[in-house]
Amino acid sequence: MEAKELTRRGFLARAAGTTAGVALAAAPARILGANERIGVGVIGCGGRGSYHAQVYQNLRNGGYPLDIVAVCDTYRGRLDRAAKAHNAKPYMDHKDLLADPNVDAVSIATPDHIHGYQVIDAARAGKDMYCEKPLTHWRQFELTKELRKVVKETKRVFQIGSQGMSDGAWHQAAALIRAGEIGQPIHAECGYFRVGDWGERGMPVDDPNVKPGADLRWEAFLGDSPKAPFDVSRYFRWRMYEDYSGGPVTDLFPHSLSPVVHMLGVTIPSCVVATGGIFRYPEREVPDTCNLLADYPEKLTIAVLGTQGNDDPGTGNRGAGGRIPTIRGWDASLTFQGNEIVIRPAGGSNKTAKRIPIERGEDMGAYVRDFLDRCRDRKPTLGHVDLAVDVQIALQMAMLAWREKTMARFDPEKQEIIL
Repeated sequence: MEAKELTRRGFLARAAGTTAGVALAAAPARILGANERIGVGVIGCGGRGSYHAQVYQNLRNGGYPLDIVAVCDTYRGRLDRAAKAHNAKPYMDHKDLLADPNVDAVSIATPDHIHGYQVIDAARAGKDMYCEKPLTHWRQFELTKELRKVVKETKRVFQIGSQGMSDGAWHQAAALIRAGEIGQPIHAECGYFRVGDWGERGMPVDDPNVKPGADLRWEAFLGDSPKAPFDVSRYFRWRMYEDYSGGPVTDLFPHSLSPVVHMLGVTIPSCVVATGGIFRYPEREVPDTCNLLADYPEKLTIAVLGTQGNDDPGTGNRGAGGRIPTIRGWDASLTFQGNEIVIRPAGGSNKTAKRIPIERGEDMGAYVRDFLDRCRDRKPTLGHVDLAVDVQIALQMAMLAWREKTMARFDPEKQEIIL
């Protein structure tokens, strides 16, 4: 599809018959007590979903009051393994899992283009949700806006799967920036560097001879993407194909951009440009290398750089593959070295150089525990829906700009992306 076709009209046409285009009353949610066990349902039992389940299991083994009560996958082979491993009820349709009264919260780890619809379904079913990044597919701008609206209207707890937000560095730095330690922010840079295409070489094919039918729900996998005949590679190696993925732009950059957006307190950029391409892995449809520049209404630029052809982040990393962010203000720069936040005065500034110890590092278990705790007290999570939506819209703008070889602008009054 041409990017210019990806309009609100196109979204509504594709959403016909789905929950994204229909106003439904939200189901009431069970109120959880402080020590009451949380029933968790895991939707998507591939590599990432299996990891989610293991994190929940580790928390349970450590004494956290939760149970994995249900699992869901469109491929029976993965579903049966997960159900057996966690003694959970198996479902091949996520809507059946959401109807299970024993499920209080869900983890969503399905392909990118399915996330948004399942988040909306879960919110309307009265479930709290942890959703893997990216929040939505690069072509699903209208769905992204709808998701924010539904999550807020239903008052469900939401956590995006950018587990780096558990790192105390970003929250301490945000407080320092708000306190004026670097003056008016004007520029930031970050990025993500990795080796591996996460497609032909990185995603296993469970069964090369499997066929669609009772044991594999091909139409459910396709969702709102263009119709296509069944293909083993497209199903198991979906990150190679632009119908289902955005490459590093949406798969990796949420990890890098989310902390910077949080530290700076910005929302949606006014314009985005992007460069890059398929430079190393020719079997892909999505870029393996991308660099974007985003200008924000607050008169600052964020640069996000990255490739899947080399894993050297240059100035070091905080989290696997992540280039250490540098935030530049009128008066000083803020960056990170080892376990310290470093503030360096700019030329002519009267600011004082500082080093501040970082209180805690990234911890996936702590991040998931934060989500579960918020399911009880209903407070905002570390990866709340506004952060997830604002980051995803910036990355959607980047992907559309790259595909069309133009600039993507955001109209705040009409709430539209203009190419």
